[in-house]
Amino acid sequence: MDMKTLYLVVPLAPLFGAIVAGLFGRWVGRTGAHVVTIGGVAVSLIASVLVFQDVLAGHTFNGTVYTWMALGDLRFEIGFLIDPLSAMMMLVVTFVSLMVHVYTIGYMHDDPGYQRFFSYISLFTFSMLMLVMSNNFLQLFFGWEAVGLVSYLLIGFWYTKETAIYANLKAFLVNRVGDFGFILGIGLVLAYFGSLDYATVFAKAPALANETITIWPDTPWMLMTVIALLLFVGAMGKSAQFPLHVWLPDSMEGPTPISALIHAATMVTAGIFMVARMSPLYELSDVALSTVMVIGAITALFMGFLGIVQNDIKRVVAYSTLSQLGYMTVALGASAYSVAVFHLMTHAFFKALLFLAAGSVIIAMHHNQDIRHMGGLRKYMPITWITSLIGSLALIGTPFLSGFYSKETIIEAVRISHLPVAEIAYWAVLIGVFVTAFYSFRMYFLVFHGKERFRNAHHDHGHDDHHGHGHDAEPHETPWVVTGPLLALALPSLAIGYMTIEPMLFGDYFGNAIYVADRHPVMHELNQHFHGAVAMGLHAVATLPFWLAVAGVGLAAFFYLRRPDIPAALRTRFAFVYSLLVNKYWFDELYSAVFAKGARLLGAGLWRGGDQAIIDGAVNGAAGLVARAARMLKAFQSGYIYHYAFAMLIGVFALVTWFARLN
Repeated sequence: MDMKTLYLVVPLAPLFGAIVAGLFGRWVGRTGAHVVTIGGVAVSLIASVLVFQDVLAGHTFNGTVYTWMALGDLRFEIGFLIDPLSAMMMLVVTFVSLMVHVYTIGYMHDDPGYQRFFSYISLFTFSMLMLVMSNNFLQLFFGWEAVGLVSYLLIGFWYTKETAIYANLKAFLVNRVGDFGFILGIGLVLAYFGSLDYATVFAKAPALANETITIWPDTPWMLMTVIALLLFVGAMGKSAQFPLHVWLPDSMEGPTPISALIHAATMVTAGIFMVARMSPLYELSDVALSTVMVIGAITALFMGFLGIVQNDIKRVVAYSTLSQLGYMTVALGASAYSVAVFHLMTHAFFKALLFLAAGSVIIAMHHNQDIRHMGGLRKYMPITWITSLIGSLALIGTPFLSGFYSKETIIEAVRISHLPVAEIAYWAVLIGVFVTAFYSFRMYFLVFHGKERFRNAHHDHGHDDHHGHGHDAEPHETPWVVTGPLLALALPSLAIGYMTIEPMLFGDYFGNAIYVADRHPVMHELNQHFHGAVAMGLHAVATLPFWLAVAGVGLAAFFYLRRPDIPAALRTRFAFVYSLLVNKYWFDELYSAVFAKGARLLGAGLWRGGDQAIIDGAVNGAAGLVARAARMLKAFQSGYIYHYAFAMLIGVFALVTWFARLN
């Protein structure tokens, strides 16, 4: 089989599974649905591994699969760009997706929408692969919108829950805001470059570096800045960056497997991947890079604070995802694209692990998600406990674990960045280390340690207890289809950073896939300080981030294991701060008041002023005018001969007078 066929197999195998499970789910049954979709994703993973090996051997591919349509000189094509960046993304997407597929057998086994769910997650995998493999903006946009659509379908998967329907609509609308910017950016690329093909656009970009564009009179903008910022608006929607972050925590209404797949490992990282792929454009605009860095810093710090007050096990993990996406965005702003993508990869494994472990706990707790009703689960669920611990340690950046290498490098990259905003961003990511460690271990201690608080807990958490055992049954370890994927994800969470930091960041792994201008020497400076993965891990003990993480864990242990009365006292003492965090800085209320009410007022105004006054006024006014004219004419049509004779006499008199005046 030649490589081109293999490239096609990667996205089409999951698509085949999705079609079979989705359209023929009734005939193939539950087993058929999961066999065909898991088979499709497994084939895709194997093909991705072969493609990855081929790329390592130095073979890249950039070509068209077929032309969708041609307009004059413009060609809209479907094509693949297979290089080190897309090859790595393909591995991450297919591996995490396969783990989630297997896990779903256990998590959704009582759900009536079983076949539908498998169809959706396979369709999602297809969409995401099309996005990362694309070699042009058209296909990128297709994948971008397709993952958005499948995300909408999955967040509202339990369509009888009002909260789920509200959440998926919110996700859809917020993403439309981002996508509006994204499509404007693509439109500008097409207008100025005359092509949607990456290679062509990137080759022409330096020539247009000083081109300006006038959006409103007398204010010229740099074309590259405008394009980069518009594309980044798309990334802000998809990767949930402040102020378009509001949809991600609500998306936890969907079943846990998709929280892991979409909101941790793949879809939310599409924005990060896109900016890294567009590095030749972003490198031409310092304004765009500074904006990216500031937005990332705000997200990394302020979304972390929100994780501290959450009690829903999935929402804590959701806020940590938001915060980590902020870290990746900060790295992009520092021109350390490879570091951002490296963190994307390490984060995909340990965050998917944390979500799936949270799901395992939720199963054992009969679908109660409140961490205040857990505690002491360590002795009942050993595998879930140890894998959660590994995930949490990787997340907070424990030396030698995967998250440590990527997170530490991001903090270093920001520290040596020469952008004017780098200092603020540096403090944001530093404080973020402490906050992350604190809320991650708050959750970990409340769930797995301390006294058992689930004996008298309420189990009315949106789901009835469909697991058939009574409420007082001991929690117990979940079946192997749940714990197997946990163990499989725990391995890369432990080792992948250590194994890959050297080739990915300081070796020549990315080659030409990522471009960094000479005036942004961050990676070059990082390289001089790097003396191997072991040295980096040992040196960590002498760095500030390490001790901040230790302090966060220590404080969480003290508060939630020794003195739970202190957080309660702090909550009443600083009631305003607590209220600010619980209400998520009142962003939802603000958007609801400004945009939702604003749109309704605008609609009402257009209806009253436009519809009723102008349009109805014109239509009804014209009819009224005709009626009045008709009534006046009717008065002359009486039927009496002497009326007509009289009218003729007056007419003749008027004509004669007129002629006399003319002469």
